[in-house]
Amino acid sequence: MTQGMNLFDKVWFEHQVSVDESGNALLYIDRHIIHEITSAQAFDGLRIANRPIWRKESLLAMADHQVPTQDRELGDAGFPDKGALIQVKTLNDNCETNDVAQYGLDDDRHGIVHVAAPEQGAVLPGMTLVCGDSHSSTHGAFAVLAQGIGTSDVEHVMASQCLLQQKPKVMRIVVNGQLGFGVTAKDLALYLISQIGCAGASGYAIEYAGDAVQALSMEGRMTLCNMSIEMGARCGMVAFDQTTQAYLEGLPNAPKGQDWQQALDYWQTLSSDTGATFDAEFVFEAADIAPQVSWGTKPDQTIAIGQTIPSLAQASSSVQSSDWARAYEYMGVGADACIGSYAIDQVFIGSCTNGRLEDIRAVAEVVKGRKLASHIKRAMVVPGSAKVKRLAESEGLDKILVEAGFQWREAGCSMCNAMNPDRLEPGERCASTSNRNFEGRQGLGGRTHLVSPAMAAAAAIAGHFVDVRQWQEN
Repeated sequence: MTQGMNLFDKVWFEHQVSVDESGNALLYIDRHIIHEITSAQAFDGLRIANRPIWRKESLLAMADHQVPTQDRELGDAGFPDKGALIQVKTLNDNCETNDVAQYGLDDDRHGIVHVAAPEQGAVLPGMTLVCGDSHSSTHGAFAVLAQGIGTSDVEHVMASQCLLQQKPKVMRIVVNGQLGFGVTAKDLALYLISQIGCAGASGYAIEYAGDAVQALSMEGRMTLCNMSIEMGARCGMVAFDQTTQAYLEGLPNAPKGQDWQQALDYWQTLSSDTGATFDAEFVFEAADIAPQVSWGTKPDQTIAIGQTIPSLAQASSSVQSSDWARAYEYMGVGADACIGSYAIDQVFIGSCTNGRLEDIRAVAEVVKGRKLASHIKRAMVVPGSAKVKRLAESEGLDKILVEAGFQWREAGCSMCNAMNPDRLEPGERCASTSNRNFEGRQGLGGRTHLVSPAMAAAAAIAGHFVDVRQWQEN
């Protein structure tokens, strides 16, 4: 490697096998995570072509999208959707037949792929990683080049251990200063998306840098990188540092002994060199960021809790004006209105964005000693993994949540994607800690407002959106 390289290029060129005259590169893949939604067709394709899996030890499987988050003890009977049960059983059968490692539903390591894999040390700095899921960018928090891929590419990586693609451009987003009291990584992510736009990073890999990013926990960095895809980016990355090292040390699949020291020697090179160049760069001030709430049907349709919903006169183009008008109608909101004036019906706290222990602690801190607003139909807290659930219960967080009126569930994707029994009914408004507020994302006709866990907790108690900073002790 030459001096002056950025983080993305360092990992990319370590894994580039070849590149043709048109710029298509073969990229070697270190870790391949699979789940029940996008793997069945890939396994079928290999069988039909009589191709073996190239390196099965690179694979790690778990079902997450369609698994029920309650009645899990009933086994098959706990699946009200028998199609979902078939998909989960198909994953089980494929993993058993092909000797692929899997965290099954009864495994205490099970969870959402983007939560359970990192906490077991299955994701390590400097890796290339793919998964048939768009939010694979989560793993970039570990200085990993992590990308979501389609089902056909899942099969190609299984067969060849390589991914064919054009090298993206590289964008650096620098956030100076420190996030203010009550402002979280989720607020940072939503703010950046609102400023850059849902397509603002299309064709780019993002490196997040600056004091505010370095001050984030690993959980916060995973939240930030998770939302990179909502800017259109191929991936998001954060440089390796002491925070990364402390998180990884001692995890089941992390290196041990002399291997650990050798790994550290390499990992410590995983940051952009002085003088590294980028194809685009944005600089923001952390002090400008307040708790955020999305008001529309795209993640960039987001405002600070103290702002009003923008009017069409503020739109920057006719296209944006049209998008906003459609969002007003679908979401049942009005221009210049206060977001806190709309009552919410459901609350969802969980997902690969905000289903970690840090998130659940933040919720418990807000709701302790308080009660759910009487009109709230349902408020769920869904841990991102069995380990998160176990640790939260060991701290008594589940008892605080249940006492306040929340449902405490088993690990899974839950209401994030409405592929399971947890979903919104038409017209219902939800305070959600997930990553997308698209039309119908959480259920046909459902209205999703993206917020941080603490903001969702405060909304559950108040019955509408409020500035959580007024509920917290500084």
